Amino acid sequence: MADIVNLNRARKQKSRAEREQQAAENRVRFGRSKAEKARDAAEKSLAEKLVEAHRRDSD
Repeated sequence: MADIVNLNRARKQKSRAEREQQAAENRVRFGRSKAEKARDAAEKSLAEKLVEAHRRDSD
């Protein structure tokens, strides 16, 4: 005798698996490590400081 399958549960499990697969692909494609984000933030901060330091004062 075959096992009884709840179709709603099967549909939801399939949907969850597809979403998890898409999330994994997105993490690989768009993800950056914490170190990369920190490095980029530090570079941006340094660039802003340099621009601000060379800005002319308006009197």
